[in-house]
Amino acid sequence: MVLQQKIGVRSVRLALSVLAGTVMIAGQVRAEEQQIQKVEITGSSIKRIAVEGALPVQRLSQEAIAKSGATNVADLIQALPAMQGFTIAATAAGSNSGGRVSASIHNIGEQYTLVLLDGRRIAPSDSGSTINLNSIPMSAVERVEILTDGASALYGSDAIAGVINFILKKNQRGGIVEATYNTPTDSRKGQSYNTSITYGAGNLEDDRFNIIASYRHDETGPIKATDRDFAKTAYIPFSNNGNNYIYDRTSPVTVPANVAVVYKGDQPSSSFSPYLLKNGNCPALSYASLSNNANSRNCSFDFASTVEIVPQNKRDSFFTKATFKATDDIAVFAEVALSRYDMTARIAPNTAPFTIDTKSALFANNVLPFLTPAQAADVAKVSGTYRTYDWGTRDAQTVTDSNHLVLGADGEIGAWSFGTGLTWSQNKIEERYVGGYVRSKEFKSMLATAAFDPFALIGGQSGATKSLIENSKFVGTLREASTTLRGIDAHGSREVFTLPGGAANIGLGADYRKYSFKQTPAAAAVNNEIYNVSAPGAYDMSRNSYGLFSELIAPVTKELELSMGVRYDAIGAIDDDLAHRTVGQKQSAGTYKVSARWQPAKTVLVRGSYGTGFKAPSMLELAQPLVSAGVTASVHDCPIADKVLCRPGVVQYNKMSVGNENLKPEKSKQYSIGFRYEPSSAFTIGADLWDVRIKDAVDAVSETLIFNDPVKYRSLLSTFTEPSTGNTYWAMQSPPVNLGEKHNRGIDYDLVARHRLGFGNLTANLSGTYLMKSEYTVPGDTSGAWTSSLNYFGADDQVAFRHVVRTSLTLDTGALSNTLTMNYRNGYTDAEASVRNLGTNKNEKIRLQVPSYITLDWQGRFMVTKTASIRAGIKNLLNREPPLSLRNSSGHQVGFDPRYADPMLRTFYVTGNYQF
Repeated sequence: MVLQQKIGVRSVRLALSVLAGTVMIAGQVRAEEQQIQKVEITGSSIKRIAVEGALPVQRLSQEAIAKSGATNVADLIQALPAMQGFTIAATAAGSNSGGRVSASIHNIGEQYTLVLLDGRRIAPSDSGSTINLNSIPMSAVERVEILTDGASALYGSDAIAGVINFILKKNQRGGIVEATYNTPTDSRKGQSYNTSITYGAGNLEDDRFNIIASYRHDETGPIKATDRDFAKTAYIPFSNNGNNYIYDRTSPVTVPANVAVVYKGDQPSSSFSPYLLKNGNCPALSYASLSNNANSRNCSFDFASTVEIVPQNKRDSFFTKATFKATDDIAVFAEVALSRYDMTARIAPNTAPFTIDTKSALFANNVLPFLTPAQAADVAKVSGTYRTYDWGTRDAQTVTDSNHLVLGADGEIGAWSFGTGLTWSQNKIEERYVGGYVRSKEFKSMLATAAFDPFALIGGQSGATKSLIENSKFVGTLREASTTLRGIDAHGSREVFTLPGGAANIGLGADYRKYSFKQTPAAAAVNNEIYNVSAPGAYDMSRNSYGLFSELIAPVTKELELSMGVRYDAIGAIDDDLAHRTVGQKQSAGTYKVSARWQPAKTVLVRGSYGTGFKAPSMLELAQPLVSAGVTASVHDCPIADKVLCRPGVVQYNKMSVGNENLKPEKSKQYSIGFRYEPSSAFTIGADLWDVRIKDAVDAVSETLIFNDPVKYRSLLSTFTEPSTGNTYWAMQSPPVNLGEKHNRGIDYDLVARHRLGFGNLTANLSGTYLMKSEYTVPGDTSGAWTSSLNYFGADDQVAFRHVVRTSLTLDTGALSNTLTMNYRNGYTDAEASVRNLGTNKNEKIRLQVPSYITLDWQGRFMVTKTASIRAGIKNLLNREPPLSLRNSSGHQVGFDPRYADPMLRTFYVTGNYQF
């Protein structure tokens, strides 16, 4: 078996698994028996016949996609070992992400990973460059190509980590109908299904036209935290190193309400639960807080027991493409991709702080009896921290519409191969509150008239009060936001001269893009009509960018091929139409990439590359005004002693977001070197070492760092005034800053072995990523000290895993195929957490050692006829639960980290496919 370069053998070079990548598969067809066709491979603008080039490209065929068992694009991409550091749908529980999911190559970051649809950009999900994978129409995808090396010199400033190119179906004739049903085996919660139909008519060669259309519908049911033992509570008993502990992530905002009292004199503020002091214990769904001290005697609410850890969602997607051969050499096309993603996330009932008048019955009955005479005589202000449990969970419905239109042409003009297109793409979001929120006027009126009692037990309100509660709920739009991309691109390639190894090719190209980002908060939010809800920021920003690039591929000898690409990018200043000003300055840079491909023998390929990258800050990173951004993930002591600005007790503090006009562009240097070895048709092995350094990396200082050292980060502490009470407290800011440097290094590898048995063929695949470095300078530390997240929950609130591995074993026996897949992620040191040692009855700081996480998947495929097949499979065959994690980030889930372990548990699925 030899390493071939003819595209004619692509049909027998399929990826055997999701991680097989660019392996060469047995079953070669002689190149002279095939029609040699030039194609454009991700990572190059030049159409050529060489498939295995100088850069590492992993390819997922339709069969590889089907064998993965993935039911959506996010599941498919995020399961790749090369992917780390992405956003998952589960973070929609407690955020305004709308269920956005992303891709991140090599843990470098989603903002550095470029996602393309048929080789062109699509509208991002925010003011930057991150693409929501939910906008990709999966039923229309023919294959996926993943370039795991930087490509800024070709694609532009946001391709430092690499490129994921979803290549859609073309020139299809006939139809395909497919349906899939999924269900967890231990409960009927979280069921999902999808159905799709794809049909194509016409043949470009015979009929001079082709039209293809594809529609798909998906639905997924929710999973509550109480449906999973590992997620059902925020008050977690556990054992570690022979000691018994309690981890308490419950919230001091509870029902019945806690009370906070601030005094005029030198007495420290106090907080307490009237119910706890009266009864000696806390009511249902609450615990005596382990953060209590001499001045804090609160109950804490088990909010985790009320959330949904998997949100309910449905998706409709439609894709169509019409292609017409205007001449024998030129084709024109129109391509439309539409999708609507409708997700409802349900989290704990809302927090509702309120002011208690010292002359009111609420004060006399619920505060005064628990104050000493000295305290009672010195009261300055009193407030209650109440949770609106009787109004229900906070339910936020987010509808995301993604619309993508391309008009273009490609073909041959003389010696040139060319492609050009006009693109209009938009990602639009409407966020609606559909349950659990209360109107301000009605809530304040109910408080003032004592129509409801915030110190009553859950369910303890009267029938009349329940009617008032129902009539006071707010249902309506919170905000609308959209990102719009308008662009034009053109590129061409041709042979320019002949070298001993063959014809040298040059590629030239240019692109222009205008991005617009707009967000409009609803009038109800702006006018404070929703109790204790700060209005989202209002934005109307736009900026232009353009790029020029050139590429040369030179086969110096038959064994050695050299490539070089250069690009110039110019990113314009931001036009802020609401502030009526221009923010920032034009940012520009030139980048380059040099690479080499050496094939000293027919069975061996060695390749390498070196390049530079450039990335401009996003519009919001530069121009965002100061806006509320929720609350901290954990509870904290007051960062700086102040009688007015400190919240009584150990509680959550507000967060604020703001841009930074002084941000500098990020710049990168990177290299890769790798090999592929294929001594026979039964064995293939390959590996690529990669290294990426980023200077002036843009990020924000984490909550943990700020509250652990508030003196050092004093500039990041500001104030926030509660819209419900008018009280002003400390708050943290998280402006983006050029933190310093990042350095990531690792090895991607894959191995394929085959053996022919008497009754079938056995194929083994092993692929993975071995991370060697994931380092960055300490945020805010001007000394340039470095830290790492490798196998360690770091200052960036993430873990970089050294080993992520996927291996599979497939047995093909005629019409029947069986595949067993193992997914592995190594263990790590968890986030630091404050816990109660039950032996000493004192609080301690510990870091758990989270064990490795291994799951097994099985899939069987049966070809009923040549045109009909059935696939059935089980994910997480051994029903492995997520390991215990005490991290405090990534949504409202507690007790596990949904970024690194799947809460679905064992899931059965079946797929039927029919072609006609």
